[in-house]
Formats: sequence, C-alpha cells, structure tokens
Amino acid sequence: MEHWSIRKPAIETAGGIVVSQHAIAAQTGARVLEEGGNAIDAAIAAGFALGVVEPWMSGIGGCGFMTVFLAETQQCHAVEFGVRSSAAVAVEDYPLARGFDSDLFAWPGVLDHRNVLGPYSVAVPGYVAGVALALEKFGTWDWHALVKPAIDLAESGFSADWYSSLKIASSAGDLKRFESSASVYLPNGDVPMGQWASAPPTVRIRGLAKTLRKLASEGPDAFYRGTLAKDFLSDCAAVGIKILPEDLKTYRARDYQIRGFSYRDAVVFTPAGLCGGPTLERALSSLASYPREACSGPDGAYYCALGASLDHAYAHRLRHLGHSPDGSASASTTHLNVTDRHGNVVSLTQTLLSIFGSKLMLPDTGILMNNGMMWFDPEPGKPNSLLPGKEPLSNMCPVIVRMPSGEICALGASGGRRIVSSVMQLISFLVDQGMSIEAAMHQPRIDVSGSGQLLADSALDSSVKEELQKRFSDFSTAQHGVFPSLFSCPSIASFDPHSRRSIGSAFVTSPLAAAVPEQPHAVVR
Repeated sequence: MEHWSIRKPAIETAGGIVVSQHAIAAQTGARVLEEGGNAIDAAIAAGFALGVVEPWMSGIGGCGFMTVFLAETQQCHAVEFGVRSSAAVAVEDYPLARGFDSDLFAWPGVLDHRNVLGPYSVAVPGYVAGVALALEKFGTWDWHALVKPAIDLAESGFSADWYSSLKIASSAGDLKRFESSASVYLPNGDVPMGQWASAPPTVRIRGLAKTLRKLASEGPDAFYRGTLAKDFLSDCAAVGIKILPEDLKTYRARDYQIRGFSYRDAVVFTPAGLCGGPTLERALSSLASYPREACSGPDGAYYCALGASLDHAYAHRLRHLGHSPDGSASASTTHLNVTDRHGNVVSLTQTLLSIFGSKLMLPDTGILMNNGMMWFDPEPGKPNSLLPGKEPLSNMCPVIVRMPSGEICALGASGGRRIVSSVMQLISFLVDQGMSIEAAMHQPRIDVSGSGQLLADSALDSSVKEELQKRFSDFSTAQHGVFPSLFSCPSIASFDPHSRRSIGSAFVTSPLAAAVPEQPHAVVR
C-alpha cells in the first residue's frame, strides 16, 4: 500500500474554460475561446490537438460521442459518431478460441486475439464525420482554423515525458509487432525516455502532419469521399485492413435533440444510442428510489445504495445490450469539457478503444487505427454480435446536467467499463450531497461495472468499507493511482448563468490533465 494523496484545485474564471486530460489540448481550446470561438469550436480544436499530443487515446482513426447545450435555445443535442464494422467483415474471419479476449470485454476468445489486435480489429472510424457535423450544426469557426493547431503540434511533435513513456511502455510488446507503429513509438527498438538531467525526447508521428494539412485544406468530406479517402484506403490495404470505399461513402454521423431525464431536482442529458447513457439513466433511476434522507451523507448506507443501483443497471445492460461480465482492463479513451462566455457547454468523449487502439498505425498517413471490432461479441445470436455494417455497443457517456441552481455542468470520463460508475457517482455527489465541484472530484468512489465485483477506493472511511463488505460478497479495495486508473478519469466544467462564471476541475491524479480558462485572471478556489 502506498501512502500519499494528491490535491488538484478547481479553477474559476469569468467566461469560458476548457478541461482536458492533456494541458496542451486545453490550452488549444482556451485560445479558440479567447479569439471569439464558441464552446463547440473550442471542443473541436482541443479534440484534434488531443489526437496529436495524446495519440494513444484518440485521433482521427477513432470515434466519439458529444453532448451540446446551447444557451440561445436552452436545448441539449447529441452528436454520435461511433465506429461501424466494414461491409467486408466476414464472421468466419473471427473463429472462436479458448478463453476470453485480452482486453476490455470478456467475450469468448478469438483466434490470435484478432478482434483486439492488428488489421482484423479495425472498424470504420467516425471521428472526422462527427466533429464536422457538430461544427456544421453548432459551431461558428472555419474548419481549417480548427484543424490548424493540431497541424502545428504534429509538425513539432510531442514530448515523451515520464507519463507518456509509461503509456508507450505499457503497450510496447504489441507495438513491436507492427513496423509502422514501432518506428514511431519505439525508435531503435526502445521506449523513448529522457536521460538524467536532460530534456525528454520528442516523438514525431510520420505522415500525420501531412494528413492533417490535407484534411484542413480539402475539408472533412475528403476523408470519406475525396483524395484523402483514397490515401487512407490505400494505406489500409497495405497493412491488411478490410475497409471498402463504400464504407466511407455511406458513413454518416447523427445528431438529435435530447429531452433529458429528471434526477431529484436536476435534469440529466446524455446520448440515447449505443453508449453508456441508457445505463446511466437506469442507475440514477434506481438510486432515486432511495429517499433523499438515505443519501443525506456519504456514509456506508449511501455507498451501498450507489453500489446496488449500479449493479441493477449493469445487470440490465448485460442482458439486453451485451454480454460482457468483465471490465478490468484499461481503455484508450479521453474526455474534455468546455464552457464559453455565452453559456454554451460541451461534453465530448473520444476514443481509439484500447490504448493505442489496434496498435496499428497506417504507414503513410500516420493515422493510428481503432480496434472497434473488439466491442462486438464474436459469439452469434447475441444482442451485440459481430455482423457486417453494424455499430457496436460502447461505454462512452458524455453528460450535461442542469443543476437545481440553474448551473449547467458538463462531465464525463475515460476508463472503459468504469465510465458509467464514475459519472453516476459524480452526479450524485453534486445533487445528493451538495458537494462543490472540487469536493466531488476528490471524493473517493466505488466501481461496479458488471463484473460481479464491487471495487472500493481504499481512501474511503473504514466504516464505509465495512458496510460495503457486508453488503457485497465480492468486495475488494484498491488505491486510486495515476496509472492504471481503477476508478476512471473524470472531469467537470460548469457555467453559472447568473454570475457568468465558469468552474473547471480536471482528473486529479493525472500529471497532464488541466482546466485552462480563456482569460488569464483565473482564481484558485
């Protein structure tokens, strides 16, 4: 057991704020706000930047979900841009093997883990289509201007500090299998690491800057139907990825208005598609059945109610939406929240699925590809079984909450199967416990995500852990560390329409996550 604790203060500012798992991406979004862009513009610019400075988590080879609150109409909208299986997918290419797969889900094992690793694991990416649709519907800036910061970052490369080196090292064994990936992330066969008392080395992703320049100049449609699509398809074919021109031409992101649902005196808005949103609604609905008095303080009874509500929600999820009993592995997902001075608010989750996705980077375009086929159950006849041209179930859960006070909160998390547990508890901390954003982010959490196990943060009071152990037969504790993150990696941003001020709080134990205001006179709360 380690004996340490980390505090990360929330940031309050007049106007807007960007909260991201990487400070450079947050700074990119904040500059867009300062130059007159709205929250949607800033989120898109920050998202593209994340794909460069945190490439193992997301990028244009991935997908995402976005929730948008518009101040002018006081309405919420969802933008869905998940992955799709190619029309070329053949179920017989994924023969079942002994055991279970090696990543986020405990589906039956597949030969050579080909649904998790390498060319057979890749699905049609939706990221470019999704952010382009969000810009068209809700943004104000030019497409080129929002991609340009990512181009500059790609040309200069990212710094392989100790945290980045740790991320690369965690996947080095798989990255070595693919020459294009190893040449970038494992130069000379080794994890890039700085020498004692020297600056960390710089990692440049070959081809990515060129790809982003073409994407910026030719527009998002070029990725699916233009010259960039030809480059992409040629690159895919060179490494054995079966994506067809028709897969790109027919891909469409979706947007729709969200009605939201009530939780106590708050209103919660989350996408309703194949994501974590329906499970979150079921978990909060179950928790709402407990009288408010039962949730009056963060004691053992309260945490038992949280655990029981999450267990109920995941039992339904696994029966009707999928059949995955295990959520123990880490994921490659990132989340950001944005508010602007007008009161627009964005919650955006984007992902490659596993860390480094398929582990396969396209050799010419420099695009690191997702492993979206992992989200399908390879066993036929199940609610989420693998089929051609199909969208799989995901765990992403970007949320916006209208608080009883009128504040608009954006929150979400990365962390695979642990996302819903984390987001549900944060909402309850804010609504039921009346915690400040900073206090909610530091409050210890539990995880119940369909494995049959309740995992509790060892920082919880001993009386709480004793109550949980009595209530749940499969109970264990763990310390919430920097890596891996056993209780997900959440963040929150909130806008107060009365004071016109924003508050942001980033994932506490990450050395890179930060809340960055659009103006320099922010104050620490």
